[in-house]
Amino acid sequence: MPSRLENRRGVYLITPDLDDTHRLLALCEELLMQPVALFQYRNKDAPAFLKRQQAGALLECCRKVGVPLLINDDWRLAAALGADGVHLGKHDDDPAAVRDALGNQALIGVSCYDDMVRARAAAVLDVDYLAFGAVFPSPTKPLAPQAPLHLFADARSLGKPTVAIGGITPDNSAQLRDAGADFIAVISGVFDAPDPSAALATYHHSFSQVDP
Repeated sequence: MPSRLENRRGVYLITPDLDDTHRLLALCEELLMQPVALFQYRNKDAPAFLKRQQAGALLECCRKVGVPLLINDDWRLAAALGADGVHLGKHDDDPAAVRDALGNQALIGVSCYDDMVRARAAAVLDVDYLAFGAVFPSPTKPLAPQAPLHLFADARSLGKPTVAIGGITPDNSAQLRDAGADFIAVISGVFDAPDPSAALATYHHSFSQVDP
């Protein structure tokens, strides 16, 4: 099946575990003034009511600027809110079952870690991208296995866009572009920066080699 991502490429912004909804929205509204390719709501430790509140508010922000919002792990929350899609890890529900539940228009991404066998199995399903990582040591997932850069070239034959995640900085993002990644997923490199907006602009510049 063809990807629903059309010609999207670039920075895939993922939220940090931030319980302060007002601060989260203020940060994200400012960041979404830039051309973010994809946006993911991720808060592993938040209670269900807070996840729904935050994701719903972020969906409104994303809709205003035409950026797809995916929900991490929880396809039921994505369905309840009418979000654009979901990102699934290895302990989440089967992508084929999630596709049946969410319908043909939803975006579904799958974590493949450092595992081409998992990537090949996912690629034959109706998913929209394959995520590999951590590609570099990551403060978000310090124990994650490292995914070698050649995986992005190897995955080209699978016919799905690829996402790089884990330890990505403006200094190493060009390596990922050159390796063949279509998206670079960033959390702490933007949200933990002294000036998140400036940090995001630097990622855009380093990955695309055009002025932000």
